Amino acid sequence: MSKLVLDISMSLDGYVAGPHPTLEEPLGRGGEQLHEWAFALAAWREAHGRSGGETNVDSDVVEEHLQAIGATIMGRRMFSGGSGPWEDDPNADAWWGDDPPFHHPVFVLTHHERAPVAKQGGTTFTFVTDGIETALAHAQDAAGGADVVIGGGAHVAQQYLRAGLVDEVQLHVAPVLLGAGTRLFEAGPEGEVELLRVVESPSGVTHLKYRVAR
Repeated sequence: MSKLVLDISMSLDGYVAGPHPTLEEPLGRGGEQLHEWAFALAAWREAHGRSGGETNVDSDVVEEHLQAIGATIMGRRMFSGGSGPWEDDPNADAWWGDDPPFHHPVFVLTHHERAPVAKQGGTTFTFVTDGIETALAHAQDAAGGADVVIGGGAHVAQQYLRAGLVDEVQLHVAPVLLGAGTRLFEAGPEGEVELLRVVESPSGVTHLKYRVAR
């Protein structure tokens, strides 16, 4: 059975996005700082169709994670930043253009039906309207035993955590204080976790991996 893994960057004060997100700044004010540690990495650049990049402990963590993924689940706002009927969404084709960086099936949680969208490089977006458990079942079937990853945002992650469906959490804690925005662990959940690994990096990022107790 595929593991369900939450992998996300977080500020030192617990935020996964900054305040006041817009189409121009989908991660909110200052939110892109949470991911700057990854942009120069060879593993990140390769997934985005770019050459070169740095190879270091950060890149090793990213490469290990990417190689284990068989499918991704994300929310509507992670996909496009929009809400409501698709015909009213100014970014209905999403952020990533014709060749998104996933290269595997992606399942988008939404309240509005839409036919699947196939992109270059092996990415197909399938839109799921009947809940997180249905999305997970579809993703596990598509993953073929590889990991299913929660790609964001925080609201989707919180739903899966509260439902007790997450197997592992990997946090990339960036040396940033956002002061406001969207917290990952707002309003629960409760439970125990087992620390599996701590990887410290000269970049200032700390990579923490936990197993979530059932």
